[in-house]
Amino acid sequence: MPERTVALRSRAATPLVLLAVSLSALAVLCVTQHIRMTDALVYQAEGQAVVHGRDLYRFTVTQWRLSATYPPFAAVLFVPTAWIPVPVLKAAFLAGNALLLACLVRLSARLAGRPAGLPLLCTATAFTVWLEPVFQTFLYGQINLAITCLVLWDLTRPPGARAKGAALGVAAGIKLTPGLFVAYLLLRGRRAEAATATAAFAATVAVGGLVLPAASVDFWTRRLFETGRVGRPWIIDNQSLQGLVARALRDPGPGLAWVLPSVAVAAVGLWLARRAPDEQWGILLTAVTALLVSPISWSHHWVWCVPLIAVLLAEGRRRWAALTAALFTARTMWLVPHDGDLDLHLSWWQQPLASPYVLLGLALLAGAVLRFRSATAVAEDQLSARISSASTIR
Repeated sequence: MPERTVALRSRAATPLVLLAVSLSALAVLCVTQHIRMTDALVYQAEGQAVVHGRDLYRFTVTQWRLSATYPPFAAVLFVPTAWIPVPVLKAAFLAGNALLLACLVRLSARLAGRPAGLPLLCTATAFTVWLEPVFQTFLYGQINLAITCLVLWDLTRPPGARAKGAALGVAAGIKLTPGLFVAYLLLRGRRAEAATATAAFAATVAVGGLVLPAASVDFWTRRLFETGRVGRPWIIDNQSLQGLVARALRDPGPGLAWVLPSVAVAAVGLWLARRAPDEQWGILLTAVTALLVSPISWSHHWVWCVPLIAVLLAEGRRRWAALTAALFTARTMWLVPHDGDLDLHLSWWQQPLASPYVLLGLALLAGAVLRFRSATAVAEDQLSARISSASTIR
């Protein structure tokens, strides 16, 4: 066999080996450290509550007394997990999230307008496993990757694609945060897609109401507004504006000190998403805005870092892509004191370490403001030059 052929095969096999090593290391870590995958256990308990007719929003599981926080429709989707033994459930979530991560990498490449062949797909997946939001998603047995894939797949489909917007509506019906993308579609003048998304969301509410009528009334009239049930908003796990403000003011309930900035950030973020010259930045800015203004955005909700890095790389901004990847790998929030209520007593220099994703999101919005203003100024100068040139010719 020619040496060149051997070299090519070896080069082609390297990404596959790298992916296998990365996923194997993750699996070994989960087994040896007895990772609990607490969120997966909550999902299973939700499915069991539906099967056995128990109150969906009154049970608690695990030593942390975790409860259901998603709409009833999500619990209906979790029904198949009710009969799966816990070890098999954990293995299924591990394998499923690995496949979803590969899907997210491919969709991120599509968002960035770049092809994602098998070597690139394997290499990128192998490395993104260790980004903190992705890694935490694996450890908790979370569904963030599934939600992000649904949204990104739908929004990157060709214009006029059949039922475009439906997957977005379903994602919002499972976990409410993606609902901000409906406002994005309206602001971009894509009313048909926004209507489809809204109809799909309404369908999820209807399904939840038909299967779990009492739980649906309970959720949409009461539980929806009890954000404290999700967790303590001031702990470092919460990488939203509310978390940053609560820690900075050392106030577990910052009230208007958080609400008013959130309203302003939501307005600016959606305005920037509408003004974005291309679809990819419109989507990313909307996602970041949703994460910032949500009352609670756990660190693992920030899996949107994967498409963000992909777009930065595609635009040739390698330094910014590397810095972004480093920030999402550094895990600085876990280096500051955070046992008990220590999160509320951080020194000034520890505050940035405790809120890295929030600060990055705000910096991204600020950078977009400057970038779009600069682009507008250039466009106005070009228009003025054309008008002046036309006047001279006349």
